[in-house]
Amino acid sequence: MTTTTEAVRQPSRPVLGRFRLPLRILGYALVVALGLLYVLPFVIQLVTGFKTDPDAASHPLALVPSTPTTAAYQRLFGLSRAGDGVPFFRWLGNSAFVAVLVTAGRVLFDSMAGYALARLRFPGRSLLFGFVLAVMAVPGVALLIPKFLVLNTFGLFDTYTGMILPLLVDAAGIFIMKQFFESIPREVEEAARVDGAGVFRIFWSVVLPMARPALITLTVLSFQGSWNEFTHFLVATQSSQYETLTTGLARFVSGGLGGGTQYPLKLAAALLSTLPVAALFFCFQRYFVQGANAGAVKE
Repeated sequence: MTTTTEAVRQPSRPVLGRFRLPLRILGYALVVALGLLYVLPFVIQLVTGFKTDPDAASHPLALVPSTPTTAAYQRLFGLSRAGDGVPFFRWLGNSAFVAVLVTAGRVLFDSMAGYALARLRFPGRSLLFGFVLAVMAVPGVALLIPKFLVLNTFGLFDTYTGMILPLLVDAAGIFIMKQFFESIPREVEEAARVDGAGVFRIFWSVVLPMARPALITLTVLSFQGSWNEFTHFLVATQSSQYETLTTGLARFVSGGLGGGTQYPLKLAAALLSTLPVAALFFCFQRYFVQGANAGAVKE
């Protein structure tokens, strides 16, 4: 019986070996093609920043500028002699200020709320967690008018406080931290409790250092979300002094700073605005993946 089975299986081995290499080459070619297709818009964005306005309008997809120039970056950095620069550094400063404070607040408050929902036993805990999940299901655009009314009623409209305060706590961050804390063995906390540590001491000195992958994941997501936030800043501010990169570029693209297409200037500003988030992600990519896996799989 064994000999018959081996005789049946043996003819299939050369066939598989014959097509294994072509299939592998085809798979690699498909992956490379998809990768190039994904990178192509970023390459066009980078190249267009060194084009002139007529060149960018005539040849938008050209990968080599016909007359390379740094005029767009000179306008962004205020080095243009024509005096037609844009307030890029003000946008950058506002974005950095808001993103840093929002990220610090989310890491602190989301981790505390996630630990309370994961470990503390109190009445209404399941109901409260249900509310957190419900908030995640509500589209952000549905809350634009209520946000504006609340900020205007409390006198927070067109202030840094109104830009930062509503973003300090995030339902998705609470969910990620709760799932990670539930994967930590309870024996670690029980040993610290036997040594006389209280709830906050256990959270701060024992559990939180073990949650470094989840904290880094939350940091990256919070910084990216606050850096790229647009709709909240749109309804929370009106003055130009509070414009961030997203709102400033949106007004710029809509023609608020002059006529013409100005593709090189717009794409150069968009490219510079993506660099901080890209650098942060590539630096902490390994921890980001670990935190995402830990938050998705609960022991």
